[in-house]
Amino acid sequence: MKRLVFTLSGLVLLLSASAPPPILAQQAAPLNIPPAARATADFDAEEATEAYLASVPTPDKERSDAYFEGGYWLQLWNFLLSAAILLGLLAGRVSARMRDLAERATRFRVVHVIVYWAQLSLVTTVLAFPLTVYQSFFREHRYGLATQTFGLWMGDQLKGLLVSVVMGGLFMAALYAVLRRARRTWWMWGSAVTILFIALASVIAPVFIAPLFNQYTRLDDARVREPILRMARANGIPASEVYVVDASRQTTRVSANVSGFLGTERITLNDNLLERATLPEIEAVMGHEMGHYVLHHVYKGLTFSSIVVVLVFALLFHGSEWALTRWGSRWGVRGVDDVAGLPLLALLVTMGFFALTPVANSFVRTQEYEADIFGLNAARQPDGMALVSIKLGEYRKMDPGPLEERLFYDHPSGRTRIFASMRWKAENLSAFSGP
Repeated sequence: MKRLVFTLSGLVLLLSASAPPPILAQQAAPLNIPPAARATADFDAEEATEAYLASVPTPDKERSDAYFEGGYWLQLWNFLLSAAILLGLLAGRVSARMRDLAERATRFRVVHVIVYWAQLSLVTTVLAFPLTVYQSFFREHRYGLATQTFGLWMGDQLKGLLVSVVMGGLFMAALYAVLRRARRTWWMWGSAVTILFIALASVIAPVFIAPLFNQYTRLDDARVREPILRMARANGIPASEVYVVDASRQTTRVSANVSGFLGTERITLNDNLLERATLPEIEAVMGHEMGHYVLHHVYKGLTFSSIVVVLVFALLFHGSEWALTRWGSRWGVRGVDDVAGLPLLALLVTMGFFALTPVANSFVRTQEYEADIFGLNAARQPDGMALVSIKLGEYRKMDPGPLEERLFYDHPSGRTRIFASMRWKAENLSAFSGP
């Protein structure tokens, strides 16, 4: 259901001025480069890639492979469960009863939609909770990727539900206002409203939503901050701050991201990366994130999302008309502008996004690869990139088959990233092997 509204980006803020000694010791540690990946006269990119992949202990590789491959099935189970819940709400006329309750609560149509949306959000969240708690809590702990207690995890879930109710309610009120006023062209106007909300979410999420879940502070340690800012200025990025988020309160994963839109853009890294990575690894990651900014990936992503939204709304227009003609009276849905039909629209959206998953993955993966190449040229830390790719491999299968990577990966695989790094190193060998 949340995908009907928009994807709320994760956000950033930063580390305190005095970093603990263990973090500084880790950042100053020498890179653990396999012998076959060291800069020598007979350096070979493919052999170096295999050496890095071989450095991953077999139990760690098997664990990350099992975790990532299990995610393939979870995509299917999430889709099937969502479809079953939405169909059940329609076929059992539960949705019609929720609409009737909303209409008895007030005579204002806008409030009808908001009250109905609150009920639908609560019901679908409760019905999907068993899979959610397994997928997001127990499974994450079993693979050593989560740090929260159940109480803290539930607190974040409730905050997420509240954000969904408030923001989703406003979006649904605007969408159904369009449905009531543009009976034959609502799919076009609905697309425009949705795209506007996606852009609005990109603007407000870093400032107002992310701080609900994590603390954001500026990174004041000059030994880490200054190399990043020099790299930013060298690539035309007017950055004066670096941000970090306390992701360790939820997860052990290392990550960074670029988020925001129209002046709220931020390049950020999480505290796990600061604690576990050396400075060359951090520079490699931040060079990648700067690539997203310089290559305008936020704007390109919004353009891609807009195209997908228009396609999905075209599906909604034709699919809802056909389904309501056939089953609308049985479900108690009066028409496409009846909020009781929202589960039908949600089902069609879920089907559309599920079918487009490989396309969306390929688009995002291409952008991530472009940012990788930019980061290698900006940071000039190929071994840093290879080593951080191994850390990312703790929850991503490192060495998939070609078709597997195209279908299921929204980032380049570990093998792809390490080989790109070693290829770059081979072409710039003199920078690492001396005169």
